[in-house]
Amino acid sequence: MTDREVNILLVDDHPLVRDGLRARLEAAPRLRVVGEAGSAAEALDQAGACRPDLVLMDVNLKGGSGIDATARLTARHPGIAVLMLSMHDKPEYVTQAMAAGARGYVLKDAPGKDIVLAIDTVMGGGIYYSAALARQLAGPLAAAPGQGGPLTLREQEVLAHIASGQSNKQIARDLDLSVRTVETHRLNIKRKLGIEGQAELIRFAVQRAGLGGSA
Repeated sequence: MTDREVNILLVDDHPLVRDGLRARLEAAPRLRVVGEAGSAAEALDQAGACRPDLVLMDVNLKGGSGIDATARLTARHPGIAVLMLSMHDKPEYVTQAMAAGARGYVLKDAPGKDIVLAIDTVMGGGIYYSAALARQLAGPLAAAPGQGGPLTLREQEVLAHIASGQSNKQIARDLDLSVRTVETHRLNIKRKLGIEGQAELIRFAVQRAGLGGSA
């Protein structure tokens, strides 16, 4: 969790949704909504005017896609983080959003605490997916060819939590394991998949899910 104040731009074409998000976010003292936008064009204008730390971006917007807006926004303002918020849970949306420069993807039906956790994770330099998405992204990896055979069920669980941006300590708490055991599972996953770092692992998970599990 970050202790610094985070300035947020809300981008959604439904005013009632923005009102609900504002109330939910501002219940956390360190989160401050500094602007709102209801279209892709307005989002780009507001990002330049408000200079937020993070943009909470809907996928479907008036006058264009939130994914296209993310690509243009991150090109213009690479220092601004973008977190997608959508009701769409299809892996191809996640793939497109991450390729456009988003740092995470949260489903609209996620609990309020998950959105705050996503913001904290992204502002801390991590990547975040809603738990339901993380399970989808991790699923195709179970059968991925690697150096040590397929992933075990426990390794698939750990991988899903890694994909959602959780630390070893958070995973250990959620799965009732020791931190040392989680570290061992993480190493085994990387070895089996022939992957070096966490960022590469997450990218591989998103790409694989977006291609329907094909390499």
